[in-house]
Amino acid sequence: MTHPTTTLLARYAEGGLGLDDAALWSIEVHLDGCADCRGQLAAHATPATTDLLDRVAVSLDRALGTSPSPARHRTRAGAVHRRWFAWTLLPWLAVTAAVLGCGVLLDAAEPSLPSLVLLLAPVAPLPGVAVAWSRQIDPAWELIATTPAAGLAMVLRRTLAVLVIFVPALLVAGVSTGTSLALTLLPCLAFTAATLVLGARIGVQRAAIALAVTWSVAVLLPSLAARSLSPVLQHGSTAFWAVSTVALAAIIPLTASHFRRLASGN
Repeated sequence: MTHPTTTLLARYAEGGLGLDDAALWSIEVHLDGCADCRGQLAAHATPATTDLLDRVAVSLDRALGTSPSPARHRTRAGAVHRRWFAWTLLPWLAVTAAVLGCGVLLDAAEPSLPSLVLLLAPVAPLPGVAVAWSRQIDPAWELIATTPAAGLAMVLRRTLAVLVIFVPALLVAGVSTGTSLALTLLPCLAFTAATLVLGARIGVQRAAIALAVTWSVAVLLPSLAARSLSPVLQHGSTAFWAVSTVALAAIIPLTASHFRRLASGN
């Protein structure tokens, strides 16, 4: 067992200033099972903190003495599922599927317009990716963040879960409208990878919004206005998207350290 250093315990007792979320939660988990470290932590507590803890302990003892035993609802399997998928993502995925469905209907109703499925494919998964690892969306965020799989590993797991649900819907939309499957799928994967790479610097949610707005202004709206697909979605651009996807995917592992502390914008 690796014990926190005296310096870390002292900083934790002072409110955790300068410690990232992973360090704070690892100390808390360790303190739950280590009486020696709890004793060292008590030595760093201020008189005001000690008095507060004593009053809280008395209140808890009274409350626990008159309350029934809590039922255990969480299981190991449930925790594993939450590491892969946050059920609060479902509304976002439903909206994405609805947008793709509207694209298919508009392609059929207005064949003179460029394919909306192709135009929407790159940015359609971004809402799901943006909320795949968010303390504001996932009610179990603090519980899951304490696991060894937190950080980039969990971002990748949940992004994969989003894509596993989204990509089949995207392929069905592409087949039903007769669009190129390569140009339907590759830009989607490239923008997903770009969101994670840029998100390591500015937060995944901000990155998703920035990329979606940029794509809309630079490609989607001009294509609709000109009633012609942008050159970046023509058949000759397949190689560009393939190379971009591979290059961005190779950069993602290098961003792991930036996902240790997840701010509200992540």
